[in-house]
Amino acid sequence: MNNNLLASKTLPLYNKRILITAPRNYISRFATEIINYGGLPIIMPTIETCYLSSYEKLDYCLKNITQFNYIAFTSRNGINGVISRIETLNIPLSCFDNCQLIAIGKDAERLEEMGLNVAIIPEEPSPQGIVSELAKIPNIEQQSILVPIPQVMGISEPDIIPNFITALETLGMKITPVYAYKTRCLEASLYNIEIELIKQGQIDVIAFSSTAEIESFLQLVQNTQLSKKCLIACFGPYTAGNAKKLGLTVDIVGKDYHSFTGFVETMADYLTDSNSSEIYA
Repeated sequence: MNNNLLASKTLPLYNKRILITAPRNYISRFATEIINYGGLPIIMPTIETCYLSSYEKLDYCLKNITQFNYIAFTSRNGINGVISRIETLNIPLSCFDNCQLIAIGKDAERLEEMGLNVAIIPEEPSPQGIVSELAKIPNIEQQSILVPIPQVMGISEPDIIPNFITALETLGMKITPVYAYKTRCLEASLYNIEIELIKQGQIDVIAFSSTAEIESFLQLVQNTQLSKKCLIACFGPYTAGNAKKLGLTVDIVGKDYHSFTGFVETMADYLTDSNSSEIYA
Protein backbone atom coordinates (compact mmCIF):
# COMPACT_ATOMS: atom_id res chain seq x y z
CA MET A 1 0.00 0.00 0.00
CA ASN A 2 1.25 3.48 -0.88
CA ASN A 3 1.99 5.32 2.38
CA ASN A 4 2.24 8.64 0.51
CA LEU A 5 -1.35 8.19 -0.67
CA LEU A 6 -2.50 7.47 2.88
CA ALA A 7 -0.68 10.55 4.13
CA SER A 8 -2.18 12.79 1.45
CA LYS A 9 -5.70 11.64 2.31
CA THR A 10 -5.25 12.96 5.84
CA LEU A 11 -4.52 16.49 4.62
CA PRO A 12 -7.40 18.91 5.32
CA LEU A 13 -7.86 20.05 1.70
CA TYR A 14 -7.39 16.60 0.17
CA ASN A 15 -8.94 16.52 -3.31
CA LYS A 16 -10.69 19.85 -2.81
CA ARG A 17 -10.75 22.04 -5.91
CA ILE A 18 -9.77 25.58 -4.92
CA LEU A 19 -10.25 28.24 -7.61
CA ILE A 20 -7.61 30.99 -7.51
CA THR A 21 -8.57 34.33 -9.07
CA ALA A 22 -5.37 36.20 -8.14
CA PRO A 23 -3.09 37.72 -10.81
CA ARG A 24 -0.45 35.45 -12.33
CA ASN A 25 2.45 36.95 -10.37
CA TYR A 26 0.84 35.79 -7.10
CA ILE A 27 -0.34 32.38 -8.25
CA SER A 28 2.73 30.21 -7.65
CA ARG A 29 2.95 31.07 -3.93
CA PHE A 30 -0.79 30.69 -3.43
CA ALA A 31 -1.06 27.42 -5.37
CA THR A 32 1.92 25.92 -3.50
CA GLU A 33 0.22 26.52 -0.15
CA ILE A 34 -2.99 24.85 -1.41
CA ILE A 35 -1.03 21.83 -2.67
CA ASN A 36 0.79 21.54 0.67
CA TYR A 37 -2.61 21.13 2.32
CA GLY A 38 -3.70 18.49 -0.18
CA GLY A 39 -5.85 20.72 -2.37
CA LEU A 40 -6.12 20.95 -6.15
CA PRO A 41 -5.56 24.56 -7.27
CA ILE A 42 -7.58 25.65 -10.31
CA ILE A 43 -6.00 28.68 -11.93
CA MET A 44 -8.32 31.43 -13.19
CA PRO A 45 -6.74 34.90 -12.90
CA THR A 46 -9.60 37.37 -13.35
CA ILE A 47 -7.34 40.42 -13.46
CA GLU A 48 -3.86 41.09 -14.75
CA THR A 49 -1.29 43.73 -14.06
CA CYS A 50 0.53 45.32 -16.97
CA TYR A 51 2.57 48.31 -18.05
CA LEU A 52 1.21 51.85 -18.20
CA SER A 53 1.01 53.69 -21.52
CA SER A 54 2.96 56.58 -19.95
CA TYR A 55 5.28 56.81 -16.95
CA GLU A 56 5.83 60.55 -17.13
CA LYS A 57 4.45 61.37 -13.67
CA LEU A 58 6.05 58.38 -11.92
CA ASP A 59 9.40 59.10 -13.58
CA TYR A 60 9.24 62.73 -12.45
CA CYS A 61 8.59 61.65 -8.86
CA LEU A 62 11.44 59.12 -8.89
CA LYS A 63 13.88 61.64 -10.35
CA ASN A 64 12.90 64.01 -7.52
CA ILE A 65 12.55 61.39 -4.80
CA THR A 66 14.22 63.58 -2.16
CA GLN A 67 11.07 65.72 -1.97
CA PHE A 68 9.27 62.87 -0.17
CA ASN A 69 9.59 61.92 3.49
CA TYR A 70 7.82 58.58 2.98
CA ILE A 71 6.92 56.12 0.24
CA ALA A 72 3.93 53.89 1.10
CA PHE A 73 3.63 50.65 -0.87
CA THR A 74 0.20 49.06 -0.57
CA SER A 75 0.97 46.07 -2.83
CA ARG A 76 3.77 43.95 -4.28
CA ASN A 77 2.79 45.22 -7.73
CA GLY A 78 3.44 48.79 -6.62
CA ILE A 79 6.91 47.80 -5.48
CA ASN A 80 7.63 46.00 -8.74
CA GLY A 81 6.39 48.94 -10.79
CA VAL A 82 8.60 51.43 -8.97
CA ILE A 83 11.70 49.22 -8.99
CA SER A 84 11.23 48.55 -12.71
CA ARG A 85 11.24 52.29 -13.44
CA ILE A 86 14.22 52.88 -11.14
CA GLU A 87 16.17 50.32 -13.17
CA THR A 88 14.98 51.75 -16.52
CA LEU A 89 16.02 55.26 -15.49
CA ASN A 90 19.39 54.02 -14.15
CA ILE A 91 18.68 55.57 -10.76
CA PRO A 92 20.64 53.85 -7.96
CA LEU A 93 18.70 52.22 -5.10
CA SER A 94 20.53 54.59 -2.77
CA CYS A 95 17.97 57.19 -3.89
CA PHE A 96 15.71 55.74 -1.18
CA ASP A 97 18.22 56.55 1.59
CA ASN A 98 16.65 59.92 2.35
CA CYS A 99 13.03 58.76 2.57
CA GLN A 100 11.36 56.15 4.75
CA LEU A 101 9.81 53.12 3.07
CA ILE A 102 6.54 51.59 4.23
CA ALA A 103 5.33 48.13 3.15
CA ILE A 104 2.74 45.58 4.22
CA GLY A 105 3.42 42.04 5.45
CA LYS A 106 5.53 39.94 3.12
CA ASP A 107 5.86 42.83 0.67
CA ALA A 108 8.44 44.25 3.06
CA GLU A 109 10.60 41.17 2.47
CA ARG A 110 10.75 42.01 -1.24
CA LEU A 111 12.33 45.39 -0.41
CA GLU A 112 14.65 43.92 2.21
CA GLU A 113 15.86 41.29 -0.26
CA MET A 114 17.15 44.19 -2.38
CA GLY A 115 19.04 45.58 0.59
CA LEU A 116 16.53 48.34 1.30
CA ASN A 117 15.50 49.36 4.79
CA VAL A 118 11.78 49.27 5.53
CA ALA A 119 11.08 51.83 8.23
CA ILE A 120 7.43 50.90 8.87
CA ILE A 121 5.78 47.47 8.65
CA PRO A 122 2.30 47.91 10.16
CA GLU A 123 1.05 45.36 12.66
CA GLU A 124 -2.24 45.26 10.79
CA PRO A 125 -1.26 44.28 7.20
CA SER A 126 -3.47 46.75 5.37
CA PRO A 127 -3.52 50.36 4.18
CA GLN A 128 -5.45 51.25 7.33
CA GLY A 129 -2.62 49.66 9.31
CA ILE A 130 -0.21 52.07 7.61
CA VAL A 131 -2.40 55.01 8.66
CA SER A 132 -2.47 53.76 12.26
CA GLU A 133 1.33 53.60 12.39
CA LEU A 134 1.80 57.03 10.81
CA ALA A 135 -0.69 58.52 13.27
CA LYS A 136 1.70 57.61 16.11
CA ILE A 137 4.52 59.73 14.69
CA PRO A 138 4.91 63.25 16.17
CA ASN A 139 4.51 66.11 13.70
CA ILE A 140 3.33 63.82 10.91
CA GLU A 141 1.19 66.64 9.52
CA GLN A 142 2.72 68.33 6.49
CA GLN A 143 5.11 65.40 5.96
CA SER A 144 5.15 64.36 2.30
CA ILE A 145 4.28 60.85 1.16
CA LEU A 146 4.44 59.18 -2.26
CA VAL A 147 1.80 56.48 -2.82
CA PRO A 148 2.24 54.22 -5.90
CA ILE A 149 -1.23 53.01 -6.95
CA PRO A 150 -2.81 51.03 -9.81
CA GLN A 151 -4.63 52.51 -12.78
CA VAL A 152 -7.79 50.38 -12.81
CA MET A 153 -9.30 49.58 -16.21
CA GLY A 154 -12.57 47.80 -17.07
CA ILE A 155 -13.84 47.63 -13.49
CA SER A 156 -14.66 50.25 -10.89
CA GLU A 157 -11.83 51.26 -8.59
CA PRO A 158 -12.07 49.42 -5.24
CA ASP A 159 -12.56 51.79 -2.32
CA ILE A 160 -9.46 50.66 -0.41
CA ILE A 161 -7.01 53.08 -2.06
CA PRO A 162 -9.38 56.12 -2.10
CA ASN A 163 -10.13 55.47 1.59
CA PHE A 164 -6.39 55.23 2.26
CA ILE A 165 -5.75 58.57 0.57
CA THR A 166 -8.59 60.19 2.52
CA ALA A 167 -7.20 58.83 5.80
CA LEU A 168 -3.74 60.24 5.01
CA GLU A 169 -5.34 63.60 4.25
CA THR A 170 -7.02 63.47 7.67
CA LEU A 171 -3.53 63.16 9.21
CA GLY A 172 -2.61 66.38 7.42
CA MET A 173 0.04 64.79 5.19
CA LYS A 174 1.05 66.05 1.74
CA ILE A 175 0.06 63.17 -0.51
CA THR A 176 1.20 62.39 -4.04
CA PRO A 177 -0.65 59.36 -5.46
CA VAL A 178 0.96 58.19 -8.70
CA TYR A 179 0.13 55.36 -11.09
CA ALA A 180 2.82 52.67 -11.04
CA TYR A 181 1.05 49.92 -13.00
CA LYS A 182 -2.25 49.05 -14.65
CA THR A 183 -4.86 46.56 -13.44
CA ARG A 184 -7.46 45.30 -15.91
CA CYS A 185 -10.02 42.52 -16.10
CA LEU A 186 -9.64 39.52 -18.39
CA GLU A 187 -12.05 38.06 -20.93
CA ALA A 188 -14.51 35.22 -20.35
CA SER A 189 -13.33 33.49 -23.57
CA LEU A 190 -10.09 32.54 -21.78
CA TYR A 191 -11.92 30.45 -19.21
CA ASN A 192 -14.67 28.41 -20.88
CA ILE A 193 -13.62 25.22 -19.07
CA GLU A 194 -13.24 26.84 -15.64
CA ILE A 195 -16.56 28.69 -15.92
CA GLU A 196 -18.32 25.45 -16.83
CA LEU A 197 -16.83 23.73 -13.77
CA ILE A 198 -18.17 26.56 -11.60
CA LYS A 199 -21.66 26.30 -13.09
CA GLN A 200 -21.68 22.51 -12.61
CA GLY A 201 -20.73 22.82 -8.93
CA GLN A 202 -17.38 21.11 -9.44
CA ILE A 203 -15.45 23.81 -7.56
CA ASP A 204 -15.31 23.49 -3.78
CA VAL A 205 -13.95 26.94 -2.90
CA ILE A 206 -13.46 30.19 -4.82
CA ALA A 207 -10.62 32.10 -3.16
CA PHE A 208 -10.52 35.87 -3.63
CA SER A 209 -7.51 37.90 -2.52
CA SER A 210 -8.75 41.34 -3.63
CA THR A 211 -11.90 43.26 -4.45
CA ALA A 212 -10.78 43.82 -8.04
CA GLU A 213 -10.66 40.05 -8.55
CA ILE A 214 -14.24 39.73 -7.30
CA GLU A 215 -15.67 42.45 -9.50
CA SER A 216 -13.90 41.07 -12.57
CA PHE A 217 -15.03 37.54 -11.67
CA LEU A 218 -18.65 38.68 -11.53
CA GLN A 219 -18.31 40.01 -15.07
CA LEU A 220 -17.41 36.46 -16.10
CA VAL A 221 -19.81 34.49 -13.89
CA GLN A 222 -23.14 35.78 -12.58
CA ASN A 223 -24.12 35.32 -8.93
CA THR A 224 -27.05 33.16 -10.02
CA GLN A 225 -24.67 30.77 -11.79
CA LEU A 226 -22.76 29.94 -8.61
CA SER A 227 -23.55 26.55 -7.12
CA LYS A 228 -24.61 26.51 -3.48
CA LYS A 229 -21.97 23.81 -3.01
CA CYS A 230 -19.24 26.34 -3.78
CA LEU A 231 -17.80 28.18 -0.78
CA ILE A 232 -16.60 31.77 -1.06
CA ALA A 233 -13.33 32.55 0.71
CA CYS A 234 -11.83 36.04 1.11
CA PHE A 235 -8.26 36.91 2.08
CA GLY A 236 -9.28 39.29 4.85
CA PRO A 237 -12.11 41.42 6.26
CA TYR A 238 -11.76 44.27 3.75
CA THR A 239 -12.09 41.95 0.78
CA ALA A 240 -14.93 40.09 2.52
CA GLY A 241 -16.81 43.32 3.19
CA ASN A 242 -16.64 44.33 -0.45
CA ALA A 243 -17.65 40.83 -1.56
CA LYS A 244 -20.83 41.16 0.49
CA LYS A 245 -21.51 44.60 -1.04
CA LEU A 246 -21.22 42.94 -4.46
CA GLY A 247 -23.88 40.39 -3.50
CA LEU A 248 -21.80 37.36 -2.52
CA THR A 249 -22.33 35.21 0.54
CA VAL A 250 -18.93 34.91 2.20
CA ASP A 251 -18.25 31.64 4.01
CA ILE A 252 -14.57 31.94 4.91
CA VAL A 253 -12.56 35.02 5.93
CA GLY A 254 -8.82 34.80 6.49
CA LYS A 255 -7.82 35.43 10.10
CA ASP A 256 -4.06 35.71 9.72
CA TYR A 257 -3.97 37.75 6.54
CA HIS A 258 -0.25 38.47 6.47
CA SER A 259 0.30 35.82 3.80
CA PHE A 260 -1.30 33.16 1.64
CA THR A 261 -0.23 30.61 4.26
CA GLY A 262 -2.64 32.08 6.79
CA PHE A 263 -5.42 32.26 4.19
CA VAL A 264 -5.05 28.59 3.25
CA GLU A 265 -4.85 27.58 6.91
CA THR A 266 -8.21 29.30 7.50
CA MET A 267 -9.77 27.42 4.56
CA ALA A 268 -8.35 24.16 5.88
CA ASP A 269 -9.69 24.81 9.39
CA TYR A 270 -13.14 25.65 8.04
CA LEU A 271 -13.38 22.51 5.91
CA THR A 272 -12.00 20.33 8.69
CA ASP A 273 -14.62 21.66 11.12
CA SER A 274 -17.35 21.23 8.48
CA ASN A 275 -16.35 17.61 7.85
CA SER A 276 -16.32 16.89 11.58
CA SER A 277 -19.82 18.33 11.94
CA GLU A 278 -21.09 16.09 9.14
CA ILE A 279 -19.53 13.00 10.69
CA TYR A 280 -21.04 13.60 14.11
CA ALA A 281 -24.39 14.98 12.93
